[in-house]
Amino acid sequence: MSLSDYKEFLGLLIFGNIENLVLACQGAVACVDPIMLGILSLTAVILWFIIGTYGTKVAIKYSRVIEFIGGFVIFVLGVQSVLTVFHII
Repeated sequence: MSLSDYKEFLGLLIFGNIENLVLACQGAVACVDPIMLGILSLTAVILWFIIGTYGTKVAIKYSRVIEFIGGFVIFVLGVQSVLTVFHII
């Protein structure tokens, strides 16, 4: 297998890592215990790896929908964290 075989999954890889980063930032803003936050972040990464490894064949036909949902979730979580920081919600 070459690197080009994984080219179509680049969006999923990027969105998966960005979602984890957004969730970690929200946890830091909410003053979550750093050890627990690290454990939960590591769990999220492992779950993404398992889903990506074993669920790819099933999910490949839904990749555009999955990317859209991931992007929408990132947007919503980003807006939520900004509103929380500025004490709007």
